[in-house]
Amino acid sequence: MIRLRAVFSKKDRAKYISHLDLNRCMLRTFRRSGLPIWYTEGFHSHPYFSFALALSLGYESDCEILDFNLNEDIPTNEVRDRLNAVMPYGMKIISVAEQKRKVTAITNAEYSFSLVSDNPDLLMNDIENLINQEQILIEKKTKKGVKTVDIKPDMKIISCKIAEKSVDMVMRLPAGTQTNYNPSLFFEALKNASDMSFETAKIRRTGIFCENNEIFS
Repeated sequence: MIRLRAVFSKKDRAKYISHLDLNRCMLRTFRRSGLPIWYTEGFHSHPYFSFALALSLGYESDCEILDFNLNEDIPTNEVRDRLNAVMPYGMKIISVAEQKRKVTAITNAEYSFSLVSDNPDLLMNDIENLINQEQILIEKKTKKGVKTVDIKPDMKIISCKIAEKSVDMVMRLPAGTQTNYNPSLFFEALKNASDMSFETAKIRRTGIFCENNEIFS
């Protein structure tokens, strides 16, 4: 059994494929590719594959992670090309390689997005005031219900720039098996703290990282 990991992009119309539908989509993709994918053992055997992190509906990504096993040793470039030949529009396999790290090594993810506003200068001022607060408290849904969390200690602003009609930001947030935040928490906190109206646009996951800030692969 050969353990492989693919990195793929999810853009354009594909950003509206839900995580549940993504599983069905990838199942059809493997079947159409003809690759000798490994099946789970047991009474209800099925092709084994898994995604490292669920992506919010409407978000694009340059770095989604797909783990799967093959029964035969096939060159990774051939695996990539056979999958890309049958991938749906908006999704593309970027690379395929042997699995090196466990998914539990993931600690954070990076996102880029635009906050579109009629007055980005005033919005930027509100963003700076929010970031400079001692705490950024927001309600977050969990499996055990809704709880209040402080996202500031785990939020890292990589860049924040004023554009013609927006404030464009890059932000790193915790991700993995223990804690998962996405930019929607920051958007909600900003709406609560600001009188400026804005719309979110161009939300994209741009990187998945390990504890030492190495790119997860």
